[in-house]
Amino acid sequence: MSYSVITSTLSSRSAALSIFLAGIKAADPYLAVKRCLSSDGERITIQLNLDDPSQTLSGLWSKIQLIAIGKAACAMSKAAQEIIPAHLFSAPGIAVTNYENVIEVAETRVIGAGHPLPDQNGLDAAHYCAELLTRAQQGELILVLVSGGGSALIPYPVDAITLEEKIFTTNLLLACGASINQINCVRKHLSKLKGGGFVRLAAPANVHAFILSDVIGDELSSIASGPTVPDPSTYSDAIAIFNAYGIWEQVPYQVKQHLEQGSLGNIQETAKADDLIFKNSTQTLIGSNTISVNAAIKTAEQLGYQTQLYDSHLCGEAKTAAEIWVRAAKKLSNNGISQTLALVAGGETTVSLKGTGRGGRNQELALAFALAAQQHDLKGNWTFLSGGTDGRDGPTDAAGGMVDQNSLTRMMQADLDPQALLNNNDSYTALQGSQDLLMTGATGTNVADLQVLLLYPTVIPTLL
Repeated sequence: MSYSVITSTLSSRSAALSIFLAGIKAADPYLAVKRCLSSDGERITIQLNLDDPSQTLSGLWSKIQLIAIGKAACAMSKAAQEIIPAHLFSAPGIAVTNYENVIEVAETRVIGAGHPLPDQNGLDAAHYCAELLTRAQQGELILVLVSGGGSALIPYPVDAITLEEKIFTTNLLLACGASINQINCVRKHLSKLKGGGFVRLAAPANVHAFILSDVIGDELSSIASGPTVPDPSTYSDAIAIFNAYGIWEQVPYQVKQHLEQGSLGNIQETAKADDLIFKNSTQTLIGSNTISVNAAIKTAEQLGYQTQLYDSHLCGEAKTAAEIWVRAAKKLSNNGISQTLALVAGGETTVSLKGTGRGGRNQELALAFALAAQQHDLKGNWTFLSGGTDGRDGPTDAAGGMVDQNSLTRMMQADLDPQALLNNNDSYTALQGSQDLLMTGATGTNVADLQVLLLYPTVIPTLL
């Protein structure tokens, strides 16, 4: 028996891309809804647990209202509209998604809105969602389709806070490197819809959510800031986040005032698990980063790579995560690699903005990996890819970056200083110069980020 893997840069990059795209395909929101929803023409059946087909919810609801929020809203809506008979809907559905993912969906009002920073379109959409929720009656079902990005797409600030103040506050958190869970904790305590707000407005109607997770660990209260589930966090937790990053004094006065009054018990908390409103509320987790990581690993194996899970919860500062990964790769390389190796990870790193450049966490991770590989003298052929499964990394048109052992040379040949660009948080310019931007376009899904590192032995062995 013999085996070989072509180790040219071109084939290595093609393999890395194939592994990444397999992860995205596994998070296809249209198919995920189709797997969990069925109808016989009158009765609707919902699968509650992907791991246990026997756990279902079945009912003859008088009317159904469909509300979809997030980057996968259109695909999820399309699947639901194809399954549920038209006569059961109380009104046309609504799908709120980012502008790049807007497509027409039958019997659905599709609204494009701002992400990662909210805008007026999102505010208008949030008001419309609230109106639909408050109309719901007992015996009716609100079917909520939730995917990543939903938190920013439907901003509905509490009365004391303006949209501009909420945007400023979100920007503060993004710039200091706060995690998505921390950002969503704050968002929930500044919003009427998040932190169980959907269920609170819709009670006593039934509410079921199909949830496509973009949060590592799949904490439901953090996905799109948990509009349909209880919220364990408090106003005091939100204040503590600002203090931890030393930015409390920069927070707008009205935001500070609201959070402080909430921490004193003068403003109603977000909905908690013991709230009776949740007695008619259920949810199904239909897709996640873990599912996509497993699909990426399977594809890498099919392509002939010896495959390992590097990290299922990759997090922390992107520059730091890159250096740690390079050190691990060098150790493997120094110990001798007898077979081509694929290391796969899933997660969501952060970036502390200190410069004025352009990029996102995946682009910064890729650029930092290339620089760390040079610094630590990672030998041989390698390819590293880091990409967002939604196809958009930060405020750019790239999904992330894909670098190899020659990337820094290409950057310098383009008269670029990669270290200076990294210091300025300008990974986009660096990767654009070396033709290392990962461009997929909007994917219509979002289950956080995927990373792939391909390592090759110096000499490809042949087994006879």
